[in-house]
Amino acid sequence: MAVHIGTSGWSYDHWENVLYPPGLPAKDRLKHYVARFSTVELNASFYRWPRDTTFAGWNRRLPAGFSMSVKAPRGLTHARKLYQPEVWVERIERCWHELGDKRAVLLVQLPPGMERDDARLDYFLARIPEWIRVAVEFRHPSWDCDDVYALLERHQAAYCIMSGANLPCILRTTAPFTYVRLHGPDHQHLYAGSYSDADLQWWADRIREWSGSGLDVYAYFNNDGGGNAVRNAETLRWILGEG
Repeated sequence: MAVHIGTSGWSYDHWENVLYPPGLPAKDRLKHYVARFSTVELNASFYRWPRDTTFAGWNRRLPAGFSMSVKAPRGLTHARKLYQPEVWVERIERCWHELGDKRAVLLVQLPPGMERDDARLDYFLARIPEWIRVAVEFRHPSWDCDDVYALLERHQAAYCIMSGANLPCILRTTAPFTYVRLHGPDHQHLYAGSYSDADLQWWADRIREWSGSGLDVYAYFNNDGGGNAVRNAETLRWILGEG
């Protein structure tokens, strides 16, 4: 099965001299990124959902075999909390068509204050076309429940496995693919710190287990500070023999 390892986002000023040469214009960063990685998680879409033409442009510009996961907009997840999602789902579906064979997974990150609501989640997932792969990242502990995992399985939506400060690391798979977000090893702050080689070896073992059981795996590093995400992603790929 396919293993996809990359970072959450690609356009960071502080990645200069880590991934990008000095003085590289921001518009050229993606071209450098795809020379090193074969997947990325788009995070800017959470703050401002791109136009259809932007997705079509990525489809043309990204090389064959590259895959892009996309974070759902906060207007859907944090403002509406999945309530009456039809307008947003229509926009997402339209853009997903434009992304073509470069599309990977739609990441739906729920806000920390959103408590468990099975009916709302079930309604939302039922609106998502079956051909769109979805992963749901829960930040409130009330969602940690077997009934929720069963609900995800019915919709073939992935439970987003997380690593990060004050986040539960629950190794649960609920879909034909596994989705992992690595927010950093710092126990006090999210998105901080660099994973040790021992940490990355542990994750490599988990990825081999999931892949060996027939699951595609998507893993994205979100500890962008100091270029840690780049270094950790490359080390994990090397451990797995993907580099």
